[in-house]
Amino acid sequence: MKFVVIGGTGLIGSKLVAILSARGHEAVAAAPSTGVDTLTGEGLAGVLAGASVVVDVSNSPSFEDGPVLEFFETSTRNLLTAEAAAGVGHHVALSVVGAERLPDSGYLRAKVAQEKLIEGSSIPFSIVHATQFFEFVRGIADTGTENGTFRVAPVAFQPIASDDVAAEVGKVAVGAPLNGRVEIGGPDRYRMDEFFRNALAAWNDPREVVTDPRARYFGTELTERSLVPDEGALLGTISYGDWPDRVPAGS
Repeated sequence: MKFVVIGGTGLIGSKLVAILSARGHEAVAAAPSTGVDTLTGEGLAGVLAGASVVVDVSNSPSFEDGPVLEFFETSTRNLLTAEAAAGVGHHVALSVVGAERLPDSGYLRAKVAQEKLIEGSSIPFSIVHATQFFEFVRGIADTGTENGTFRVAPVAFQPIASDDVAAEVGKVAVGAPLNGRVEIGGPDRYRMDEFFRNALAAWNDPREVVTDPRARYFGTELTERSLVPDEGALLGTISYGDWPDRVPAGS
């Protein structure tokens, strides 16, 4: 089978291409650097020729409210139109656990808009909702830091390794379309403020972590279950404590 991975040169996409190729499939990485631009439509017809499955793990170059919405809506419309013309039988997309619960976040509103376009198309689909990646932990802390203090809400937090995300997306991609969603999270659940207090300590990072129930996470306040999957979600196998990049070199 031919799989086209949109965003196939990125963090998840590159791992997914390797997983599918190792299983004997033809897996093509599609990205602007390979001549495929979903925003303009450039290269889509050619790369989708003969494809059975398209997996979209691409991301917006900007997280600002307007540009991120334009990216996901325009990119997804162009992709679904080209897939219909090429006879693609399964569209798989990676999204975020809790996206529909956090409407104050422009990024997550854009992901919800993307999902609605997928659900409204004629192409059978599967949507994988993942929690935050281990690789994003430092970025979350950096984004939330002001004047040397990182304020964080005392809510449930269940991050996941990108290797586990790629593995699950790969399983979904080779299976029958779900015409629905599946959730995946890390194997361990933490209290978010305690997690980051321990993480920064492990980095020898002098920032103070302050527990603040009103602290905003990328523009939105959190409730206890905003960022964690529901019961019955699939769980990864890699714990944060066992993740080799938990403490980056130089920390």
